Amino acid sequence: MNLLSNVQEQLCGLSMKHAAKELEDILEKAKQQEWSPLKTIQALLCAEQENRQDSRRLCRLKAANLPFHKTLDDFDFVFQTSVSKRQMQQLAELSWLEGAYNVIFLGPPSVGKTHLAVALGIEAVNAGYRVYFTQMDQLMNLFKTETISGRSRRQLRMLYRANLVILDEVGFQPISRQEANLLFSLINRLYQQTSVILTSNKGFEEWGEFLGDPVITAAMLDRLMHKCELFNMTGDSYRLKHRERIFDIDDN
Repeated sequence: MNLLSNVQEQLCGLSMKHAAKELEDILEKAKQQEWSPLKTIQALLCAEQENRQDSRRLCRLKAANLPFHKTLDDFDFVFQTSVSKRQMQQLAELSWLEGAYNVIFLGPPSVGKTHLAVALGIEAVNAGYRVYFTQMDQLMNLFKTETISGRSRRQLRMLYRANLVILDEVGFQPISRQEANLLFSLINRLYQQTSVILTSNKGFEEWGEFLGDPVITAAMLDRLMHKCELFNMTGDSYRLKHRERIFDIDDN
């Protein structure tokens, strides 16, 4: 075994497989650019470190359970003018996560609420935070099956460990008194500890109706709104405006 292969094997033995893979190229680059031994070692370690960081990011992204991958760059701020690009870019700095602040997007369907929530979730994942996304009906199903499903228990553990919980489509479907209690228990558990991004098609004045209990509604909103940025989104449906058609032109 030559020296190169021996060093690569040693690197693999130290769980530095990416460094082992890049070793030959880095040595060639070091020779061409006349790097010092210390700079060559640094380049090798940086290659391994960057690979590990990217692997951890991909693991966090998978665990986040996001329904799609859309960023703030993908958002049409010209079409949707009830939020500004500047506001979203400020939120993307993520300083609010350290203070367990919440972000709430209210508005009718298809005005971009979920897109913005997911985009901020991706920014948080890339910055090293743990994120967990769930729609309201999915959350209720996790609670209901927690005692009989190992998968549900694992999903809830990831939710409870998250730095940011994204709760999507609150209010789209009516819920029972028991489900309202479960939702309140979650919000109460996350309060002052974990940031929440929440999207809903219901204005706060309608929450008492779909939650079915004015006391629970008041207590829940009190906790959500204590440290919160609220966006009331308006406008036309993005999906209808940009619908995909079967025919390119109308038949006359």
